[in-house]
Amino acid sequence: MTTQNSEPKTLNSQLSTPNSELITQDSKTRCTWATSDPLYIKYHDEEWGKPVYDDKTLFEFLILEGAQAGLSWITILRRRDSYRKAFADFDVKKVAAFDEKDVERLMNDAGIIRNKLKVNGAITNAKLFIEIQKEFGSFSKYIWGFIPDGKPIENKIEKMSDVPPRTELSDKISKDMKKRGFKFFGTTICYAHMQATGMVNDHLLTCCAR
Repeated sequence: MTTQNSEPKTLNSQLSTPNSELITQDSKTRCTWATSDPLYIKYHDEEWGKPVYDDKTLFEFLILEGAQAGLSWITILRRRDSYRKAFADFDVKKVAAFDEKDVERLMNDAGIIRNKLKVNGAITNAKLFIEIQKEFGSFSKYIWGFIPDGKPIENKIEKMSDVPPRTELSDKISKDMKKRGFKFFGTTICYAHMQATGMVNDHLLTCCAR
């Protein structure tokens, strides 16, 4: 069973390849991790590293990143539609109101990761997400507020092995969110969330999606 303190297998741990840093596919140059699975390629080209300011999408990634802890990201991507259905289309108010019957329903849903700690953590995080919305006006204002100028951090990544698993900023955000009670949001998962929502751009300098 995965616990919050387990080292998560985030996308970062899958970024390097032993033989090459770039692979050209369909006449496009991409980050190496996006070259094997069509679902990965679509996610890489259309979502990863693109700035997200919409609270609903930020909540979606909070749920998905938490579910990923200890697993590969592709495992979660393949279940994304199931998560959307199971978690009320990622409606934070509805998820925050989930009760024991909902927990039982989720634990019997073969379309998602049936880990009770993660399921309960998602419900707890939904409640805390709403508290942050009330305090800051939106979750987006809260989390983007950790970046001084509010603009995405453009890292100069020449090879995928240069991508960090965490940074001082992810440490800071994770520490604050864990202090507020958030579950499954250690610094490594936090950094993966920052990448997914475009707070940082870790695409290769030569990547078509940069």
